[in-house]
Amino acid sequence: MKISNNLFFGPIDNLNSQSFFQILIIRLIFCYDPLLKENNLTNLTLIGLGLHDENGISLQGLEKAKRATYVFAEFYTNYMPAIKISNLEKLIGKQVKILSRKEVEDHAQEKILIHAKKYPCVFLTPGDPNIATTHIDLRLRAEKEGIRTSIIHSASISSAIAGATGLQNYKFGRTVTIPFKSTSISEIPYENIFENKSRGLHTLALLDINSESHLFMSIPEGLTIIIEMEERLRKRCTTKNTLAIGVARLGSPDASVKAGTIENLQRFNWGDPPHCIAFPGKLHFMEIEALKILCKADPELFEI
Repeated sequence: MKISNNLFFGPIDNLNSQSFFQILIIRLIFCYDPLLKENNLTNLTLIGLGLHDENGISLQGLEKAKRATYVFAEFYTNYMPAIKISNLEKLIGKQVKILSRKEVEDHAQEKILIHAKKYPCVFLTPGDPNIATTHIDLRLRAEKEGIRTSIIHSASISSAIAGATGLQNYKFGRTVTIPFKSTSISEIPYENIFENKSRGLHTLALLDINSESHLFMSIPEGLTIIIEMEERLRKRCTTKNTLAIGVARLGSPDASVKAGTIENLQRFNWGDPPHCIAFPGKLHFMEIEALKILCKADPELFEI
């Protein structure tokens, strides 16, 4: 007996009640759901939320989340100052399950992957997915289990820093993270800033956070740590008179971007987190103009 493809692929919302239930029963018998096929039955999509609040999600990401069976999210890799889970759930139209670092990194199998093997799932992240190594680890584990994965991108500090400061994107070197003193006394951040500068490259310095403990390093704290490293290593890489750029709450209506000497930036009131710092390398004349106009740098800093 030949069964028409319309029984499986055709719409059923405009049928009379008898035909509707007949086709629904056939689809249930054959374990077929066109919606799951459309979304990829074995699927996990990582979706970026952007920098500031729930409105940073792209239209593509929002539609994908609306069609998912399960929606997971983490907020420990970065701080989104204005995110409201209730608003995010209203946008998506379903519950968002917030997972801790331990749940994602140590218990992804039972928390996420077991569901992604059967149903379309999405995993929401601050910024842009796969910038954090924990996201890459999750995606690799999913792929190894036969779960198809994909990414829907959004803005991150790594992509936004050039536009916010006027520094040219292709002139950034290795990104560094300045850790809390209680976490590490590593000199690697200082050495990488020095290495970048020696090649004429800019450095994006991320400042340590612990979202679960609500601890966020400020720009003055980060600069103090870098100055202490300078005093130990004495390479004249980050002295009190070195030019730097402080960036606070990028992506928000009250974002603050200011260039000046390290000493001046240490005294500035930066307000709420998140914060980061950029250390310029060799500057093009257009970058100098951008620092003066966009970052309110004192023109005397660039006089020879």
